[in-house]
Amino acid sequence: MATMATPLRATSKMWTDEELMKLPYEGKVELIKGEVVVSPAGLLQEKIGLKLAARLLSHVEQHDLGDVYGSSAGFRPPSADLRAPDVSFVRKERLPGGETPKGFGHFPPDLAVEVFAPDETADDYADKVREYLQWGVRLVWLVDPNTHTVTVCRPDGTRTTLKGNQMLSGEAVVPGFKCRVRTLFA
Repeated sequence: MATMATPLRATSKMWTDEELMKLPYEGKVELIKGEVVVSPAGLLQEKIGLKLAARLLSHVEQHDLGDVYGSSAGFRPPSADLRAPDVSFVRKERLPGGETPKGFGHFPPDLAVEVFAPDETADDYADKVREYLQWGVRLVWLVDPNTHTVTVCRPDGTRTTLKGNQMLSGEAVVPGFKCRVRTLFA
């Protein structure tokens, strides 16, 4: 089983938002069971995430649907962890006062996207996907550069794996969003 990230420091400390925001690290930082985990992305992983984020952002802004965030944006689930999907989307009506908070999101994103590192598989994300869906994330996309596939995970437990010319859809979560899976890996 692949290791998803390297712990920065192990502790049972309860971290505040302010303490986490002051960590001297750039990039993706998560808090898992009191342990700060830093997981920088490889170039291909980040390129794919940015391609998807750019397409998603263009669609979301064009239709005034909400906000799209990159891999450094943190969300605080009830577990007191901090999760940072590689790409995320929050519907406009779910943003406090219709505005993006200055700190972390204390609400689930509507869409969470994870792009695998070269040695990762869907099994490495099983707990994270389960946590996202139990928390209220309405759609999770697992993007696998190794197989050139995207697995769509839904709260009802259904999963669909897409590849090639198949269309990735925002379904009811990001209405009207579609892109061919192959375009993410070109």
